[in-house]
Amino acid sequence: MKTTAASLCLGVLVTMAQGAHAAEDYPSKPVEFIVPWPPGGEEDVLTRMIAEQFQKMNGVPAAVVNKPGGGGGPFPGAVEVAMAPADGYTVGSFVLGVPVVGPQLGIPQLDPDPFVPVGIFLTYPFVIATSSDAPYDSMEELAEYARTNDVTLGHFGAALVPTRVTLDLAEEMSFEFASDAAFDNVDCNTLASGDADVVNSVVSLIAPCMEDVKVLATVTEKRLGLLPDVPTVAEIAPSLDIVLWNGLFVREGTPDSAIAKIEAAARAAIESPEAQDYAAGNGAELYWKDRAAAERQIRDDIEAFGQLGD
Repeated sequence: MKTTAASLCLGVLVTMAQGAHAAEDYPSKPVEFIVPWPPGGEEDVLTRMIAEQFQKMNGVPAAVVNKPGGGGGPFPGAVEVAMAPADGYTVGSFVLGVPVVGPQLGIPQLDPDPFVPVGIFLTYPFVIATSSDAPYDSMEELAEYARTNDVTLGHFGAALVPTRVTLDLAEEMSFEFASDAAFDNVDCNTLASGDADVVNSVVSLIAPCMEDVKVLATVTEKRLGLLPDVPTVAEIAPSLDIVLWNGLFVREGTPDSAIAKIEAAARAAIESPEAQDYAAGNGAELYWKDRAAAERQIRDDIEAFGQLGD
């Protein structure tokens, strides 16, 4: 029995030593950044900048892998990160819905929350928009029209903040959408094809057809510089003051040394002139909230999100 106990202790020590050595060597192989949306959105563009910076700083390949969720939001991509080893080689670029809503959806891999934040870097310039020929020019006019006419809503997923905020805003303004549907991409084609009368989208995805679009409100903390005359949702309904952000996440248990290297690359990328110029062109708000600040943000948003729909 003494021999067995000694062997077990030796095995534990060897495993610990191997783990410590692996953490010290990080990164020693390619790193994947999982973006659970199609290419082209703010999170995709900025995560590619982060991956490129990580590669420059650490000398290993770093690639973005897009894992769209079929209109169901970011959760299939999040599940992939949740099932990866906690070693820093698979990094998720997630909206707040993953840590805030994911554990409540009955997805075993996401309950309890399996992630720790590396940091938060983006607030999306989300808008509520419609076609330029729509018979309403403001949320107030939309509300009046929708009380007697069918109006459909297109969005990125029912569980996401902009969708919930938009549906709650409709309730606050005493109207409802005739139907709503989720799409992988909500862009110019969504309106032009008639798939939806009103959409939740980001400025970058409707910018190519901005002359054919009317923006009725923004789901942002403050008015966008690109759209200074368009009110925020919170101006219309102060109780709906919650916005959509994006951050980097890894599996709980990932070594702190690996997280530190991911954070260093992300911070450098987000503070770069290239990223700042990109944000200035589409209204995105860039910053860096470290792990502690991100954890506080998530706790606050869990509380705020729980009040939506009440």
